[in-house]
Amino acid sequence: MHPILFKIPIPAFLQGFLPEELIIYSYGALIFLGAFFAASYLTYQLKKQFNLKSDDSINLVIGIILGAIIGGKAFLYFENPSFFNENPKAIFSNSGFVFYGSLIVALSVVWWFIRKHKLALWPFLDIIAITTLIVHFFGRLGCFFAGCCHGIPYDGVFSVVFTDAQCAAEPLNTALHPTQLYSAFMLLSILAVLLLIKQIQRFDGQLFLLYLLLYSGGRSIVEEFRGDEERGFVFGGFLSHSQLIALILIIISLYLYYKKWKENKNKSTN
Repeated sequence: MHPILFKIPIPAFLQGFLPEELIIYSYGALIFLGAFFAASYLTYQLKKQFNLKSDDSINLVIGIILGAIIGGKAFLYFENPSFFNENPKAIFSNSGFVFYGSLIVALSVVWWFIRKHKLALWPFLDIIAITTLIVHFFGRLGCFFAGCCHGIPYDGVFSVVFTDAQCAAEPLNTALHPTQLYSAFMLLSILAVLLLIKQIQRFDGQLFLLYLLLYSGGRSIVEEFRGDEERGFVFGGFLSHSQLIALILIIISLYLYYKKWKENKNKSTN
């Protein structure tokens, strides 16, 4: 839509060391904004619930960001390995990430942090669920401005047309499903649900497991309207890679949710 937020001209005497202008991209700006709000929430909750120092929280945030970048790029490679083997630089020049890859590696960082500081696992993951939703919401808005993660052609009331030659949407000047906005609305809705349930939470881990269930289900639906073919497919094109991961997460989350709900019910009756 508008991949470039604005440009800052560089004074002539600095242009020997710097480019003629500094370009601020919408995607990066929104990711930064999301990371700021998410880090603020995470730091506050870690201090409130675990009495962790700000330095520890900042180290965790940095670790999560690095893990998300590495995981997102690694899974991007596995979606089209033949292309990236022939064009290895494209993995870095391509602005795309695979969210599930980012999530899995970021959670590995969280697991290490929990073990290191000997913290309670499930209450910590409840905090991570809301933190992730915040930054992911802003990330999907960034996707909309950048044109990536776009939808299939659709000439309806909610359709959008990307015209900027620098955006990632294909094809340009064609009405498409605004799948980025579908995802953003879904994420904001899940966030609202979790914040409401937080007030009547029955057991530790409830927010995190609900997050996995709701996001995986919603993502599988939105995936049907996605138009970026590089996502990769399995089972003869029946499922995308993301839908397969979502299915696995739904099964695991349902099992754990039922198990913890039953444990909590047994404690209440004893």
